[in-house]
Amino acid sequence: MREVAALAGVSLKTVSRVINAEPAVSSELASRVHAAIERLDYRHNRAASSLRRSDGRSAAIGVLLEDVANPFSSTLHREIENVALQRGVLVFAGSSDEDAERERSLIAEFTSRRVDGLIIVPASHDHSYLLSERRAGTAMVFVDRPAAYLDADTVLTDNQGGTRAGIAHLLDRGHRRIGYLGDLETIATAAWRFQGYSSELAAQGIELDPGLVRLDLRGIESAATAAAELLSVAAPPTAIFAGQNLLTIGAYRALRKLDLHHRVALVGFDDFLLADLLEPGITVVAQDPAALGRTAVELLFRRLDGDRSPSIHAVIPTRLIPRGSGEIQP
Repeated sequence: MREVAALAGVSLKTVSRVINAEPAVSSELASRVHAAIERLDYRHNRAASSLRRSDGRSAAIGVLLEDVANPFSSTLHREIENVALQRGVLVFAGSSDEDAERERSLIAEFTSRRVDGLIIVPASHDHSYLLSERRAGTAMVFVDRPAAYLDADTVLTDNQGGTRAGIAHLLDRGHRRIGYLGDLETIATAAWRFQGYSSELAAQGIELDPGLVRLDLRGIESAATAAAELLSVAAPPTAIFAGQNLLTIGAYRALRKLDLHHRVALVGFDDFLLADLLEPGITVVAQDPAALGRTAVELLFRRLDGDRSPSIHAVIPTRLIPRGSGEIQP
């Protein structure tokens, strides 16, 4: 930095301000500093600067997702990254794969690199292990699911309300035998969505038939197999509600293979790429992962900026998008 300052003919403080994108530098001085940086091939050492900063910040946050390959997770991550980069903050990301030990391992890796904050889609059912990290000053926000045994900020989707809207949509079209495909019951969102299914049937005076329910499904293939089983029983469902986007894809594959995709209605929770281009288009209860990510990261930065108010629990609404598959009548 001293060499950059000498070549540009400015103070060391001016170089620091340019590197950290502080506003109190004229465009002419900033141009001279950037030219010197390029000529000297200077690289800013974040680790070194964090040691010198009075607040000890690393200008980095850790984001733990369920699976970065899932479209929901990737959209969530991208929105977090968009907001973080505007603040000059780097985002480290990893996938828990619904493994509690992997969650703890990845969070340990993030905190060992002294990230300033954590955004967590939790897999564990006990987050008391994070109490020491919180006492050390690490801000944290839980997104999509709440923390367990830890009072923390959360940003959630209206899972029950969204599922009830999807089931009501099918009931309004005359369906009374509605099959249900659900994710792992140990996942809070999966449990809430199944509760939404049960609650809406009960509210409309329809008894839940356990034979139409398949839970603890993971991935496209297991959903396709489960949907095929439902459709092969003596009194098959006239409609299927899938509680997660990969399960919806699996259900559609089974319907297509059995040539029932124009006869059996399908509604899925959570949108996915190209859902509108299938035939028929897939009706979904759409979450807003961008809003979830944006709300979570803005809340995290509020905490990093000094907000010490009680824990905030934000709920993001869903919206039902009719595209054809959910409008098929029995």
